[in-house]
Amino acid sequence: MNEPSNLFYYSSGKTKGLYCFTGHADGGGLPEQFSPWAALGVLRPDQRPPHGISRSLLEAGVRKNGYQLLRSKRETSASTERN
Repeated sequence: MNEPSNLFYYSSGKTKGLYCFTGHADGGGLPEQFSPWAALGVLRPDQRPPHGISRSLLEAGVRKNGYQLLRSKRETSASTERN
């Protein structure tokens, strides 16, 4: 991944608020301990990553590990009460 490329975005079915980015469209190589993984979409090179994270950090993690985990902030009690 020397040049920006598509990053595929998944969410953990086991751990709420845990997401993963990978360069593999099929989700191969994602950490089994957090599976099942659900595909959320693709992040093209011209798009900004969600949650304000740096694309260069995501790409570095994918280059090093084959994936990059991302945990979202916990819901506040106000957002929980709305559901």
